Amino acid sequence: MSSGRILVAGTTSDAGKSIVTTGLCRALARRGLSVAPYKAQNMSNNSMVCAGPHGASEIGRAQWIQAAAAQVAPEAAMNPVLLKPGGDRRSHVVVMGQPAGEISSTEFIGGRTHLAQAAHDAFDDLAGRFDLVVCEGAGSPTEINLRADDYVNMGLAQHAQMPTIVVGDIDRGGVFAAMYGTVALLDEADQRLIAGFVVNKFRGDESLLAPGLAALEERTGRRVFGVLPWNPELWLDSEDALDLDGRRATGSAEALRVAVVRLPRISNFTDIDALGLEPGVDVEFVSDAAGVSGADLVVLPGTRATLSDLAWLRARGLDRAIERHVRSGRAVLGICGGFQMLGRRVEDPDGVEGTVGAAADGLGLLDVSTRFDADKVLALPEGDALGAAASGYEIHHGRVTVARGVEPFLGGARDGAVFGTMWHGSLESDDLRRALLREVAAAVGRKLLESEVSFATARERRLDLLGDLVERHLDVDALLHLATHGAPDVPVIGVPS
Repeated sequence: MSSGRILVAGTTSDAGKSIVTTGLCRALARRGLSVAPYKAQNMSNNSMVCAGPHGASEIGRAQWIQAAAAQVAPEAAMNPVLLKPGGDRRSHVVVMGQPAGEISSTEFIGGRTHLAQAAHDAFDDLAGRFDLVVCEGAGSPTEINLRADDYVNMGLAQHAQMPTIVVGDIDRGGVFAAMYGTVALLDEADQRLIAGFVVNKFRGDESLLAPGLAALEERTGRRVFGVLPWNPELWLDSEDALDLDGRRATGSAEALRVAVVRLPRISNFTDIDALGLEPGVDVEFVSDAAGVSGADLVVLPGTRATLSDLAWLRARGLDRAIERHVRSGRAVLGICGGFQMLGRRVEDPDGVEGTVGAAADGLGLLDVSTRFDADKVLALPEGDALGAAASGYEIHHGRVTVARGVEPFLGGARDGAVFGTMWHGSLESDDLRRALLREVAAAVGRKLLESEVSFATARERRLDLLGDLVERHLDVDALLHLATHGAPDVPVIGVPS
């Protein structure tokens, strides 16, 4: 069979492209096919490190989990361009897993030709090695102001003459108008590649949708490949912070309360997911001093702008709230940038994060100091702490110096109930996570509700659930035929003469 390919686009950001792409990867892999996920360009501060023939590389977290769904090893080609926002108008660029400078918002028109070439080369490479490449678009394919330089949506589809399906989130409302408009605003060549639609997050009796689906098919000449129901059990490593408010576990009155500071430039917040699986833990994202009050554990997560977010922390009084929390004997965990904030000093002499010579005092809760370096550290460390084995991944420019005599902790430091680590993902190590939570419970004179939750098993179970939902509610055989035979003959709608 010749290599197949399909693009999953969406009416908007967060419409469900990642959900559908991931579910298709699992469903198609079950058919014995070698499947590669792919996203030409990801804009996200949520990333992951994967091994490669030339060393460690960095890709978007969504593509990493899609590779897990496809049961293949993740690699840089699956997300050849990763943009990590460092501010409102500039992003740090990662190409084929390695740092590649910066790009400004003004360069989105006319300034990304080299990125497009890298992305197309990576896609062609995957298409030559896998039976199927399931591609995820970004934002909407109908961002007509950016179409001339697009290589993520219809630009990619044209490069590979790739059939495209459009996902719409019915939970937002207006899904029929959004789907019709997505097609109608495209030019004729792009419309020829739009093969149909998938409705996402439907709640209720599907028969109520039937008249609308029939009208959409009649007016666009394209079929609806299925309707995915809203399911509260769905959970995936997310690529952005749009759904953080929903990331919490509901525990009993005896549950440990974890307050995660929602930093403006929060990154790798999937570090917290494993805590939310524990039955004796209640996780909440907070952004003010009141949210910290009464917590048993405060987590300072990673950030793409350590000094800026440290200033934000102080402006909101969170620094004083965290200091009071520590004085009460309760625990704090800082991860990567959050760990650096807990130290005595943070310096950026070369402006790696933005401003040359920027520096600030940290919270002074750990005897460490940080200095940023242009070279990025990418690693997959393993070790142990608190009597438990652990592993994780490192993605950082900050070089942390730990004072002599300070107790080490997972590439970082510990002082009593204050913990700091440079390892993302360490809480996914089940024994380490529970050992840390026992320390948290002991600090407040309580006993942890013990469990045997396996994070790896939970992730795999939910990938299977997503594969089951896709198999049950989408016409996977028709989508496979589409991927291997190309877009059908479809009409052009709404294009002005």
